[in-house]
Amino acid sequence: MTAEKKKEIFKTHGGSIYNTGSSESQVALFTYRINYLSKHLKDNKKDFNTERALVKLVGKRKKMLKYIEKRNINSYKNLIKNLGLRK
Repeated sequence: MTAEKKKEIFKTHGGSIYNTGSSESQVALFTYRINYLSKHLKDNKKDFNTERALVKLVGKRKKMLKYIEKRNINSYKNLIKNLGLRK
């Protein structure tokens, strides 16, 4: 992942390229990485280390989404819609 891509994700979902700690920007970054690893695993089915990393990322994203949902339901709904996640 390039630094420019990270800045773009943080600007889009965090409001600023320096707002790297916001929950929304972290979930967006996790989603980008999950999509990338999913594509990688389709080509490399026996890459078990990447599979484990993917499972851990999905768990982190799930916890973060649950936190956002409890804190601010409108922000949660907008984030789900923007990232194209089910729920």
